[in-house]
Amino acid sequence: MDEQLDTLIQREHLELASIRQRAAAFGIDEVLLSVLLMIILWDTISKAQTLEAMISVTNSFLLEYMSIKIIYQTFFTMQYGGTIGKIIMKIRVIEIATLSNPGFLSSFNRSVFRVISEALFYLGFVWAILDPYRRSWHDRTARTLVINA
Repeated sequence: MDEQLDTLIQREHLELASIRQRAAAFGIDEVLLSVLLMIILWDTISKAQTLEAMISVTNSFLLEYMSIKIIYQTFFTMQYGGTIGKIIMKIRVIEIATLSNPGFLSSFNRSVFRVISEALFYLGFVWAILDPYRRSWHDRTARTLVINA
């Protein structure tokens, strides 16, 4: 256990966001970004004749989709302390050192490691379930916590 983190949470009366809240926020964000990708690719997808062709089209835009996710996560975390999903779920991301919205570098770091965690079979998210402070890999690398707003 990290005694400094325990002391900080108690002193500042912070309440960690539940895994359920974080999962719901994740789901909301994934739906929003998937709809955005479908809108962007609609012309190309609508020309596909088979399901395999549609899958091929979406797979060919994987790097672009990952870039959209990183930009989305970075901007909203830095600007509002959380993505649209987190805002809806009334949770937010704070930097441990400042107790405020993460800056650009911290938000960018968090976003990149979030995408890496997704690519590695969501192991970083599983880590959050096992961590006493509910920190995923991207929270640990960016030195952030997700709390109730």
